[in-house]
Amino acid sequence: MNLKLRPGSIEDAGACGQICFDAFNSVANHHRFPPDFPSAEVAVGLMSMLLTHPGFYSVVAEIDGRVVGSNFLDERSAIAGVGPITVDPGVQNGGAGRRLMMAVLERAEQRGSPGVRLLQAAYHNRSLSLYAKLGFEIREPISTMQGPPLHAAFPGVTVRPATQNDVDVCNRLCTRVHGHARQGELTDGLRQGSARVVERDGRVTGYTTLIGFFGHAVGETNDDLKALISDASQYPGPGFLLPARNGELLRWCLSSGLRVVQPMTLMTRGLYNEPAGPYLPSILY
Repeated sequence: MNLKLRPGSIEDAGACGQICFDAFNSVANHHRFPPDFPSAEVAVGLMSMLLTHPGFYSVVAEIDGRVVGSNFLDERSAIAGVGPITVDPGVQNGGAGRRLMMAVLERAEQRGSPGVRLLQAAYHNRSLSLYAKLGFEIREPISTMQGPPLHAAFPGVTVRPATQNDVDVCNRLCTRVHGHARQGELTDGLRQGSARVVERDGRVTGYTTLIGFFGHAVGETNDDLKALISDASQYPGPGFLLPARNGELLRWCLSSGLRVVQPMTLMTRGLYNEPAGPYLPSILY
């Protein structure tokens, strides 16, 4: 293939969004899982946001001037997150995916990122194999959770909107759990009004940027995450992501009426600290 890579721009949103929709739907339908995107319009909206956000690096693949795929690198934190990477189903298995992955890995190396992470659909064997060949390690299974909002109350626990005054304590909580802060994502959550904190005894003990596919959360205890999950009015996207080895939290979600809709795999390359507390990853890690 006469494949060429170039930086993405907002003019690519339509083509990249349609390819993103087609690619994810093709794989999901083949394995009989629900698709990540309900329509091409939703995928185009996501591409528009990623292509214009200063915290994301984008790369587009072309064959003879026609867009056939794209990939992104979340650069809002010290640890970079990969995705979504998508390739036109008509040209898959021709090396475009590898080239797109190499492009963002080279970018991460150039900017000095100590580590790179991603989540992949556990039923997609080809992507897992590609990422493993590129040096990614499998860290843990993740369950995508969805269902009706819980609206449960916890005595002595308050969940409220996060403010700029909470940033330092939220960064400390994240560093305590992961070894690094994720202030760029937290700042976006504050700007969008989706960031929330949980307080116990007048002290912030957990936070989330969003209980949903593109949000992450950390807490001192599972009770902090339960309060944040219960506070959410919905779980945007396919759902929120829960480390399956956190058996207590998984069982609580299931007994509360939530269900597992998709298995995923957290994979990392470079620096990785074993989480030192309860957390929920985002689809970007």
